[in-house]
Amino acid sequence: MTVASHHLEPSSAIITSLLDTDAYKLHMQQAVFHQYPDVDVVAEFHCRSQEDLRPYFDEVMEQISHLCQLQFQAEELNYLAKLPFFKSDYIEYLTSFRFQQSNIEVRQDGEQLAITIRGKWLDVILWEVPLLAIISEIRGRSRYPQASVEQACQHLHHKLAQLKQSAPDLDLSGFSLIDFGTRRRFSKAVQASIVDQLIEHFPQFDGTSNYYLAFKKGLKPVGTQAHEWFQAHQQLAGELADSQQLALHTWIKEYPDTLGIALTDCINMDAFLRDFTPTLANTFIGLRHDSGDPIEWGEKAIAHYQKLGIDPSSKVLVFSDGLSLTKAIEIYQHFAHRVQTSFGIGTKLTCDIPNVDSLNIVLKLTACQGKPVAKISDEPGKSMCRDEDYLKALKQAFHLAS
Repeated sequence: MTVASHHLEPSSAIITSLLDTDAYKLHMQQAVFHQYPDVDVVAEFHCRSQEDLRPYFDEVMEQISHLCQLQFQAEELNYLAKLPFFKSDYIEYLTSFRFQQSNIEVRQDGEQLAITIRGKWLDVILWEVPLLAIISEIRGRSRYPQASVEQACQHLHHKLAQLKQSAPDLDLSGFSLIDFGTRRRFSKAVQASIVDQLIEHFPQFDGTSNYYLAFKKGLKPVGTQAHEWFQAHQQLAGELADSQQLALHTWIKEYPDTLGIALTDCINMDAFLRDFTPTLANTFIGLRHDSGDPIEWGEKAIAHYQKLGIDPSSKVLVFSDGLSLTKAIEIYQHFAHRVQTSFGIGTKLTCDIPNVDSLNIVLKLTACQGKPVAKISDEPGKSMCRDEDYLKALKQAFHLAS
């Protein structure tokens, strides 16, 4: 389905900068640019909430049309060029990058809004974050017209006051909070205001995954790789069983000295640790948790480092699975003085407004090079695969019970 050309008033455009995306998207895109420029993929939208998004079809199409007119600005590219992660050939590539409407198909003829993105991985990879942010904001405006930036900020202050009250002597000197809230934010304005409030009122606020906010507010941009990096390697490795190691080694090839946090749950933590060799464990500075019990996961990580003779306190564990501030502090206290920790909080920062239900939406890779890929995860509800036979083969390759 082709997108009709719409011209939005600048004030109603949701995405106004291509930097308004998560850092790991640009980090992965550079790796794809250098390592896999001709690989084809398919990504599909999925709404985990029981909510019909079809009524927003026209507005979504309008915003997509606007998104496809954007390009990176010179000042934005100059900013990226000064960071230690990016190489000049990739920055040069970004000067002419545009979203292509021909890559995306949006349908409303089934029981839910259906979105499929097909094409070169290089072109598909950046769609996820702005697309989900667009859908979240359109739905927020429509369902909760009374909800305001002020309410979001008041609620944040209430949470910070409660925290001080409930644990006045809590030592937060090692606590590190990162904003991970772009994809499912209530709105762009809410995310920007929440970040401003954290800068001003929460000394432990340590950065954001949003490159635009990092650029505009002088914050540390944070992010490494997502599940799609590991999923794609399932069809880029000769053997399925080698895919996770290939993904990790290729990442090191692209980023030998930076961006050293590895995501562990594309298959599950046990399968990941079997592949996390002494060389990899020494090279990567830490691990990211995104499903399953966080305490159990952290204990497994610490035990693995100890088994390899690595001091866990020299490593970082990043927690990013549906966290609230309270939950993050519980985890922080559990691991205090044993391992460094960092906490990426998303929806419960940027879509936390009284009487507003947040929307659980994702865009996941479903195929690479014309063949299926899957995410199994440490939490059954987060698994995603269209092909049962392939899922069986994947579980077999990683010695998981069917």
